[in-house]
Amino acid sequence: MRRASLVSAILSTTCLAGAAAAEEELRITDAPLELSIHMHWDRSQGYDESYPVEQKARELTGIHLIEATAGKNTNDTREAMNLLLAMGEMPDIVGSQLIKQPVNEYGPQGAFLPLNQLIEEHAPHIKAFFDERPELRRAISAYDGNMYYIPYLPDGKYGRAYFVRQDWLDKLGLERPDDVDALYDTLVAFRDQDPNGNGKKDEIPFFVRDWEELMRLVVLWDGRSSGSDTPHDFMVNDDGKVVHPYAQENYKIGLANIAQWYREGLIDREVFTRGSSARDYLLGEDLGGMTHDWFASTSGYNASLSGEIEDFDFVPMLPPKSVSGHRIEEHRRIPIKPDGWAISHSNAHPVETIKYFDFWFTEKGRLLSNFGIEGEQYELIDGEPVFKPEVLNSDQPVNSQLWAIGAQIKKGYWQDYRYEWQWTAPAAREGIELYDSHDLLVDQFLGVAFSKEEQAVYDKYWPSIQSYMLERQQAWVLGNGDVEADWDGYLETLDKMGFDEVIEVMNAAYARQYG
Repeated sequence: MRRASLVSAILSTTCLAGAAAAEEELRITDAPLELSIHMHWDRSQGYDESYPVEQKARELTGIHLIEATAGKNTNDTREAMNLLLAMGEMPDIVGSQLIKQPVNEYGPQGAFLPLNQLIEEHAPHIKAFFDERPELRRAISAYDGNMYYIPYLPDGKYGRAYFVRQDWLDKLGLERPDDVDALYDTLVAFRDQDPNGNGKKDEIPFFVRDWEELMRLVVLWDGRSSGSDTPHDFMVNDDGKVVHPYAQENYKIGLANIAQWYREGLIDREVFTRGSSARDYLLGEDLGGMTHDWFASTSGYNASLSGEIEDFDFVPMLPPKSVSGHRIEEHRRIPIKPDGWAISHSNAHPVETIKYFDFWFTEKGRLLSNFGIEGEQYELIDGEPVFKPEVLNSDQPVNSQLWAIGAQIKKGYWQDYRYEWQWTAPAAREGIELYDSHDLLVDQFLGVAFSKEEQAVYDKYWPSIQSYMLERQQAWVLGNGDVEADWDGYLETLDKMGFDEVIEVMNAAYARQYG
């Protein structure tokens, strides 16, 4: 797995064979061309025409994006998309989180333009990207073989990691837990041996901000919680078939053990309700011992809390080995997101629009979408984009600063991991190097594109099935029922709800899409 140093691999991500050898002529139109845009995602329900990134892109390309977002009064991206489609008259560009399903469903019906030929003839940088990654082209294509959107393409490999209070381990004379049994013993010690030294039994051995991360622990019993970076997703098993992890035997075993740990007080009693404040509160109050969370943001607590809590040291550690001796990190950065933008059927300028999409894959466009404005957010030093000190040292997170100016938003662009590496603390960098020295990552399920008939089956059965799965999952952890005793009845209920029909269409679509 480790072919070269991690830093070299990161710095090489901007090089795409033959795609950006020299500065290109970026101007698309001589006279300004206005294109209307729907842009709805979790951090912004609308497109701000005053974004500095938008203003710079106008200057370079001649294309002016004009705000035309439907559903600005809702935070629900799916609801906004449904409203847009119902309106009939669509803007030139449709950008959205979770755009893959609607464009692949309604694109073949004529709502969105197929992009294959437009890319072939007018988007050399996008073409170069997908020529080198044909599996990603397949992953975003609709059932008719056409691409209907340009996706947001994450960069980098590692996302989340296990973090442990090294100062607590040192105080108790413990090593970092290397397997599931050692992890159990460590959490018991955190619960019982007063590592925060306040004389109270108030420590929370294991906590998470997103309760779905608790379910990751099923991997310690060789189960799975998801097949991708999206919680509760389908996965591909060793036989090449699409299955759901929540209907597998090892998931049952893992969940039974998680429920037992919860009963024993090794897991935060408020794991399903504490929410995003868990990390701030439990670390800030010197109560939290271990979590599974993002490398970059979690590593920052050493700097922020070292002056408040004596010897505070929260460090990444390798995933513990499972009961069978396997060590995996289930979460990784997926190479392609179901987010991005598409060209609507009513767009009178598809050639100019695809050229504009292609601009964001040029060297200048990629720097602009990832780092902001040269001279304001970053400088080029020896050819490398380096954030200015006032950006890196701000009280506001770097990514939040970038969102505010129109960078790193979920349009169709190719992320550059160098942007995150610069604000990743030394402890996290060391952790990433540690993870990179082991073969930890597992393949990801990149999704499927349904035919109209398959989509109808999925829509009919899956929402209620998933709701039932998650309801039972939480109930079992909280002690409302016993997963071992209830398992056969649970599987029978899934069958009655149409689970087999969903798995059948998933596999039909998967075989068609990936061969």
